[in-house]
Amino acid sequence: MKLATYLYQHTTSCGIVTDDGIINIPTATDYALHSVKEILIKGKSAFERLKSLPDSDVPRLDFDQIRLCAPIPRPGKLLALAGNYARHLEETRWQDKSLDRQAQCTNPWPFLMPSTAAVGCGATIPWPGYSDEIDHEIELAVVIGKPAYAVSPQQAPGCIAGYTIANDLSARSVSFRQGRTDRPRDAFFDWLMGKWADAFLPLGPWLVTADEIPDPHNLDLTLTVNGQVRQQANTDQMTFDVYRIVSFLSHLMTLEPGDVICTGTPHGVGLAENRFLRPGDVIDCTIANIGTLSNTLGPKPDTFYRAFIQ
Repeated sequence: MKLATYLYQHTTSCGIVTDDGIINIPTATDYALHSVKEILIKGKSAFERLKSLPDSDVPRLDFDQIRLCAPIPRPGKLLALAGNYARHLEETRWQDKSLDRQAQCTNPWPFLMPSTAAVGCGATIPWPGYSDEIDHEIELAVVIGKPAYAVSPQQAPGCIAGYTIANDLSARSVSFRQGRTDRPRDAFFDWLMGKWADAFLPLGPWLVTADEIPDPHNLDLTLTVNGQVRQQANTDQMTFDVYRIVSFLSHLMTLEPGDVICTGTPHGVGLAENRFLRPGDVIDCTIANIGTLSNTLGPKPDTFYRAFIQ
């Protein structure tokens, strides 16, 4: 089942995506379900009521009648992993090639992002005023369906509601003060702050429930910019697989329905070849069995506020 969040007649709603349109859940059933997150929280009982709708004759909305939002518009937690593909680490020189596989697999590198970074398919991404180098990163994103605390990798599949696509955009040249004297950890925090801009984590186009993706570790990923392939890989190349990621994070914090976990990007980012995005670029992220997430990068601001910290 594909679950979408969208704007219809100026109201945010949720629906089931079918080949011939979208079933608007609030009007198709008398069961009180008004958001994808609500569906996840109610769990099995909600899915039981919804599973027959795609085969019914309930009315559909045409795709041109709606505007897609992120499947979970404001996730309680937005988590992501850095460096979860070995070739990406090598191309960005984050890690020495001489490290053996065991050393690379010590533990994941997770970080948090603000919920305001989430935006839907079709949205134009505003260019942040503190960077002039913007980069792309296609990622498989996991959506949590049940509370998870200290679960094992074997238990993790039962906590996953489904999957969507993420484009973890990065501002690579973050600078807040001209002539700054760099401190030892400035580079790390510049990288981290480069992930936090509004609308810098497009998600979508919808959530595909886990039963339709029985093996998330064999999915082709392709990212194009204006039709040109920039990233192409398979999720079987992850250092830490989906279930180990969920397990690890659940030992750090309680994962809750609607939390989103981005599982890392493969090689091919612009940073590796000093080839960054430009205003007006169309970025298409495609993952097998899910769909295509498409967004356009907006214009650069007239002025950059590099010196706003005095």
